[in-house]
Amino acid sequence: MRTGSEPTTARSALRMRFWLSVWGVVWTVSGTVAFALAGHPGWALACGLLWLVVTVDLAVVLRHIRQGPHYQPGRDVPPYQPPGGRP
Repeated sequence: MRTGSEPTTARSALRMRFWLSVWGVVWTVSGTVAFALAGHPGWALACGLLWLVVTVDLAVVLRHIRQGPHYQPGRDVPPYQPPGGRP
């Protein structure tokens, strides 16, 4: 049942996003280096730009994790306030 407060109480799998971002950083750094050494500057630039995007996402995820339960509630915190007074 929807309560209408989902945008303010939405949760994100921050730990999963963290590890996916780490995986993305590893691959984009590897791709940038490999394409630069292979003499493909266009592909190296594309991987470098993607590396920038993944790094910014990683910084945002780390910021939200460090802000604590406001962004990463525990298992005992419900995802929304249960509706009251409805049959």
